[in-house]
Order: sequence, then structure tokens, then C-alpha cells
Amino acid sequence: MEEKYIEIKGARVHNLKNIDVRIPRNKLVVITGLSGSGKSTLAFDTIFAEGQRRYVESLSAYARQFLGRINKPDADSITGIPPAIAVEQKVNTRNPRSTVGTSTEIYDYLKLLFARIGRTFSPVSGMEVAVNSVTDVTDFVAGRSEGERILILAPFADGANIIEQLTLLVGEGFSRLFIPPDKLSEQGEIVEIVDYLKHYDKKYKARETRPYLLIDRVTASNSDEASGRVADSVQTAFAKGDGFCAVFTYSDLEFHPFSKVFEADGIRFEEPTEHLFSFNNPLGACPVCEGYGKVVGIDEDLVVPDKSLSIFNDAIICWRGDTMRQFKDELIYAAPRFGLSVHKPYHALSEEHRRILWTGNEHFKGLNSFFQMLESNKYKIQYRVMLARYTGKTLCPACEGRRLRPEAGYVRIGGRSISELVLMSAEELSAFFDTLQLNEYEKGVSERVLLEIQTRLHCLLDLGLGYLTLNRLSNTLSGGESQRINLSVSLGSSLVGSLYVLDEPSIGLHPRDTHRLIKVLKDLRDLGNTVLVVEHEEEIIRSADEIIDIGPLSGNFGGQVVYHGPVPVDGKTSESSNSLTLKYLSGEEHIEIPTQRRQLNQYIEIVGAREHNLKNINVQIPLNGIVAVTGVSGSGKSTLIRGILYPALARMFNGTGNRGGKHERIDGDVKRIGAVEMIDQNPIGRSSRSNPATYIKIYDDIRKLFSDLPAARANGFGPSYFSFNIDGGRCEECQGDGFIKVEMQFMADVILECETCEGKRFKHDVLDVKYRDKNISDILDMTIDESIEFFGSQKDILPKKIAEKLTVLQKVGLGYIKLGQASSTLSGGESQRVKLASFLLKEDNTASTLFIFDEPTTGLHFHDIRKLMASFNALVDRGHSVVVIEHNPDVIKCADHVIDLGPEGGDKGGEIVFEGTPEELIKCKASYTGKYLK
Repeated sequence: MEEKYIEIKGARVHNLKNIDVRIPRNKLVVITGLSGSGKSTLAFDTIFAEGQRRYVESLSAYARQFLGRINKPDADSITGIPPAIAVEQKVNTRNPRSTVGTSTEIYDYLKLLFARIGRTFSPVSGMEVAVNSVTDVTDFVAGRSEGERILILAPFADGANIIEQLTLLVGEGFSRLFIPPDKLSEQGEIVEIVDYLKHYDKKYKARETRPYLLIDRVTASNSDEASGRVADSVQTAFAKGDGFCAVFTYSDLEFHPFSKVFEADGIRFEEPTEHLFSFNNPLGACPVCEGYGKVVGIDEDLVVPDKSLSIFNDAIICWRGDTMRQFKDELIYAAPRFGLSVHKPYHALSEEHRRILWTGNEHFKGLNSFFQMLESNKYKIQYRVMLARYTGKTLCPACEGRRLRPEAGYVRIGGRSISELVLMSAEELSAFFDTLQLNEYEKGVSERVLLEIQTRLHCLLDLGLGYLTLNRLSNTLSGGESQRINLSVSLGSSLVGSLYVLDEPSIGLHPRDTHRLIKVLKDLRDLGNTVLVVEHEEEIIRSADEIIDIGPLSGNFGGQVVYHGPVPVDGKTSESSNSLTLKYLSGEEHIEIPTQRRQLNQYIEIVGAREHNLKNINVQIPLNGIVAVTGVSGSGKSTLIRGILYPALARMFNGTGNRGGKHERIDGDVKRIGAVEMIDQNPIGRSSRSNPATYIKIYDDIRKLFSDLPAARANGFGPSYFSFNIDGGRCEECQGDGFIKVEMQFMADVILECETCEGKRFKHDVLDVKYRDKNISDILDMTIDESIEFFGSQKDILPKKIAEKLTVLQKVGLGYIKLGQASSTLSGGESQRVKLASFLLKEDNTASTLFIFDEPTTGLHFHDIRKLMASFNALVDRGHSVVVIEHNPDVIKCADHVIDLGPEGGDKGGEIVFEGTPEELIKCKASYTGKYLK
């Protein structure tokens, strides 16, 4: 039985209600259910944690002390569990050196490929730089006409003292020199070294040609004896010529140079090694930016903040005013001489003209020269201030963002350097390697490396990430992209007999590409692996071999298996009465389409959006409604909203913050809004002390309620005594944490309940203060739903106020979480909804706000999405505006206005495919979103 199933008995982790589950091995199994029902607890905190713990326990005690320790899940037994791999839903790194290429390991194989079969080309002549061996020279000699007279020579180093060298050579037994052909001797001249020294001043000193040391005189022959003699002579020539050797052939009176030194055109090159192509290694990193690709310098975006202006209209902001106007006048006067139009918008200038603006030419000194002048006059305060104003992170001038030293760019495969390859999209790179022509030697060396590269590239394509370039920074990826990259690494390793646990791999994936993800998951299963997916996406649920629905509701009302089995064809089974998932799959429950769309007359317009792949587009974003920004992965949605709109408006309203991406301006009814808020899925707090009650400021009211009680007044307990963050009422033994952590070196840390306060976090005399038989610890241990019932039944103003505030958390679908639950235990979707609730709690008279949500349906069940849409409508009804970046059809169909970008991802995206209502969108044949929304 163990061979066929993973069997869990009596699982009690978090809110799981002592459940038993039998999961078939080598199947695709989807775990679904409402947010907070216990899906991730079962998949990650129980099954994966046990699989990982058993692996770690198999290592030595010495090795275990360096690894993260994993607690044993609270379950009666877990059997039949294979080695487990988790692919979680998060951006793994903030490291500025980490890229798509390094995280997928493709770049590591590229480095190896270039080190082994890369060909170095001189930047001067463009000729290939080659190193010759002794065999190369002997083969050359053997290939000449039989009996041809040949000299094997060794050159002298330039600048060496020839008299001293010759004297030493005589002592070593060498006797002759060869003087190359010149006007005095057409065939050259062989002289004794002794005679050369004797007549040097009178006869040889004035001659322009330097002599060669004659190592041997041979005749061309294919015999083994002749080849052996030539090989010995060539070896000696290389030794005496510092790696250089020359062969003089009398038939054509030609010199044929050979070199064991990696040199050409007077430049000595480095022989390629994998370290030469690593920007994380000092041997390969650009010495100026140290492999980051950016340096602190003069920032073009600060010097020319509004690129829609022309030079004549003061696009170059540092030359405005009377003091610096002379530099602008000089440029306007010189511009016609090199064809620069001073009346064109800055962004419309050619790359060449923009480069000249900075570097200058014979007619004009350039902006770099201007800032060097400021640098040299830094002793003047006004120049120091001016320099600081225009200093920021800018592209490294030495490597132009390539991160590598120039020598790495001289090495090429198929005519391309490694820096050029990492700028290609995964799709283009795969096509490049498919058509790469190699000789037999190169094929033999690179066969395995190319297989690894192509396998990983094909995985990226299968996962809908073909638009990503290898030099894309990992910290700019969305959670879904990051997870799918981790999945591609796992697929590239081709493991068999493992358990893969995935956390919503469909995040950030357009419905068009979902079938490709399903194919990858099924391929993983067909290799002989068990694939366990926590998922809400309908198409993936329907494609599973089995589904496990955890519920029926969330929090304490969840943690039970409400359905386990194959997906019913119609969604209806006798066991499905408690399964909300099956009710939505069968259509018994569904999210209603609004009966009418709001009429939206006011809008904000983004003019000339050009950041990343956006094609200089103008986009109107209506206000006082719900606007969905859609499109396939990589089409430019996040760039438009998170990269341009939000930073630009934040700077406009707050005066600080990051600059928006490349665009001309923000137009329209901007004055109709007073603030902008980005509600993402970042944690609301990482500390065990942070919780929903403190985040929405409701804990202040609860502490005031307790401090006003007669028992608190009698003891002099103010509101601060009911806080676990400061001295006074909190337990001093555990510092208000409620637990004591005991470090166990190579074993998992032991978390023990604090013996002094028994895990209640406060001193006993503080816990004696009770409101309706509940102390402060009991209140924090209540769920939101229980708290509303507890406080809402009172007639006093403060308890009713607390209940009203808590109702907002209930409305966004968080009634199951506890008031004092640590923020670090909340999922990304739960954190996002807590933030939403905090904004809904603000007074109605606050300024009209533009709320931006980035994929708010992450981690949400169909039932939770219905509640989310009600919250969005509540915001709009209060006079606010909502912009949501989304792929989920249920959200898109409920929007008042849809902006669809595309048509594809990467370079093939960045254009507006459609703007209008969802009803009009389904008629748009060019839109993938419309096709799947229909």
C-alpha cells in the first residue's frame, strides 16, 4: 500500500481537524478550498515538511547544523512519502546580481560553452586569434613540397639588448643568425653570431630588419625521422622566442609566423575560461561597475526629465536660466553642422545624436564635458549642489550594462558574444541554438552542454516565459514568473520518483498559456513523479487526476476534507454538499455579471509610455470605476501600471519616491484624485508581534476599553499595560511573545510555551482584568467573526465601534483569522485584503483615491473572489477609483472598463489591443483575453 499511496493519518497542524488523507502516487493531485481552509497547511506544513525533514535527518549531525531545521508535523503517521521538492509562490531573491540566466542555471552552461568552444576575435582586425602548437608547425613543414629548403627561426623580443642576448646565446651553444631579405640580400643572409658581433657597429647596426636566431635548417619530408627533428627544433624555437616561432620557406621567400601566445594585432588576449564570463567573479566582472551593470553617475533621466521637450524648449534642464544658457546656445549654434534638429522632441532623436549630445564631437563638447567642468569646480558650493541634483544610478559607461569586462566580448560562438546572447529572449535564444553550425570537434565537446541549455530553454517556453531575457533581474519578476522559473530548474534536472509540491503555479499566467502549464505538470507526472498542486484555477482543477477539497469554510470552520476523488464531469456528487468548489464547478454557485456598467467620463491619460517593451502608447484610465488591465504574460501590464502610473502619481502627490518609467507626461483629470495607493501582496509585518488588530489600529480601541474597566483603574493600569510590545503589563519572561525558543544546534529549534504566563503573553494581574468574562489574551485569540458577535451585542459606544471596524475585515473574507494572529503567518492574498480593509476603514470624507491592485485574486477561491468584488464596489461607491492588473476572467467580467495589452509578450507586446467594456472585448478577434472571457 505504501508503494501506491502517500498516507497521512491524524493530521492536526494549524487548523487541520485530525484528518486522514490517502494521496495516490505518480498522479497529478490538486488541493483546493477557500482561503485559510488549510490547503497550504496540508501540502507544505505537513506533507512537504515531513518529506524534507526525513531527508535532512538522514544526514550527519555535523551537516545538519548548517541547514535550516524543520519541525516534525503534528500527525499520527505519514507513510509512503517520496523525496519532496517545494516550488513556492514568492520572489526568492532581492540580490541585484541574480538574473533569469543565473537562477535557471542556463548562464552557467553558457559560460562553460564559451570557455570550451568560444573563438576569440581581435577587435582591431576582426581576425580570429589562434594559438599554435608544435604539431601545427610540423604539419606545416611536412605539407611543403618534398625537398624544399626551410629555416626554423626564433625571433628576438622587441626592445631587448641584442648584444647581451647574442653573447648569452653563444654561451648556450647557438652559432648562427638569419637576417631577413632586404635591399642588400634578396634571399636573406645566414651569418655566424661571432661575425655579427664583430661587425655589428659598422655593418649591421644601421639595418632596419632585426635578425632571427637560426635554430635549424631542414628540408621538407614526410619521414618520421624528419618530423621528429622538426618537432625538437620547433620546441627549442618556441622556448627561445618567448612563445613565438617563424618558418622561412625559400620557395616563396616568405615568413610564416607561429605563436603559442594568445596574441594578435599587438594585443595579448586572455584564453577563455568560465571565470572570464562570470560577472560574479573579479576575473570576469567589469572593473568599473564590479559586475552590477550600473554605477553612481550623471543620470540621463534627471538631466532630461521631460523627454517630450526639444533642446530648443529646454529639454536639458541643467542649461535653463541665464547662468548656464551659454552651453545651450553653443549647442544650438553647432547643431546644423552635424545634422541635429534642436526642435525635435528629445525621445525622437536618433541613438547617434543622443550619444553625441553626451560625448560631444569636433563641433560641440557634450554633456559629459560639462559635468567634468562642474566636477573640477567642486570647491564652489553652487557646483556641488548642481552635481548632487543630477547624480543617480546610471548605466555603466565602460560595459554599457553588459556587466563583463571587454575581453569577454571578444569571444564568440556563431558570430555572437555571450553579452549578445543574454539580451535575446528565451524564444530567440532557443532558435539560435537550433540553427548553430559547429565542426566535429566543437560538436563533441559541446554536445552535453548544449543539451542542458536547450532542455532548460524549452522548459521556459513550455511555461509561457519565452519573452524573458537571460539578463532580466530576478528581483523584477512577479511571484508567478519566479515560481515558474523555479519549476523550470526542477524540470531541467529530470528527477524521477519525487514529490513536487507547487503553490499556485498559474499566478500571473494568462488563460491562453494555462494549457501549456498543465502539459508541463502532466509531463512531470509521466516521468514517474507525484505532483501535488495547491490551486484555484478552474482549468487546472479540471485537468487533475484527483482533487482534495479542504473546507467547508475558513479558519476554525475549515481543516476538513469535504471531497476527495476524481473531478465530477458535471461537478455534482453525493459527497459534494459541503464542497463550495464543486458547487462553483457545476455552476450551482457563480459570480454574477453586473446588470449594468458604470458610465465613466473622467480619466487619467498616460502619454507616450515607452518603458521596456511599451511601444510609445497613450492610455486613458477612467476614474470612479473598476478598470481591469489585462493581457498575456509579459505584454507590459505591470510596466504600464506599476512602473509608470504609480510612481509618477506618487511623486506628484507626495513629492518623493521613485521616478516613473519612460513616458512623456500624465494628463487628464489628475486633479479629480487626491492620492494613490498600491495594495500589493507584501507582508503587513514580519514580526510575531505584528497582527491584523495592530495593523488596522483596532487594538488601540480594545486597550482603551480594558483600561477604562474598574479593575484596571483600581490597579492604575493605563492602555499601555495591555500591550505586549512595551514593558508594564506584558510577561517579562517571554517579552510578550508567549513562547520561549530553545536552540538545538543541529536539530529543529524547540518552541516551548512560556511557563510564567502559560502562553498568554501578559502578567497574571493584567489577565485578571476581564471584560464580560474575557481577558485581553482571550480577546486576541478570538476570530474576527467571534469578535464581531462578542462586541456587537453591546450597547456601549466603544464596543460597537470596535465591532463596526471588524466588520470590514469580515466583508473582505477574513472572518476566519484571529485578531492576534501573527502577520508572518498570513498568505500574500490575506495580507493584501488586510491592507484593503484598512483603507475601507478610513472616513468617507477622505480624498478620492486611486487604488492599484496587482493580481489580487492570488490565493483566492471563487467564493473569496465574490467577496473581493464586493469590496471593490464599496470603494468605488465611496468615490474612489480601482485599477486592477488581472488575468482572472471573473474579475475581468465584473470590471466597468478593460484595457487589454499585447498581442503577445516581450518585444511582440507593448501595444493596446483593446479598450472598452467586457461585452465589447469578447467581440475583439485580436484579443486573447476576449477569446477566453467569452
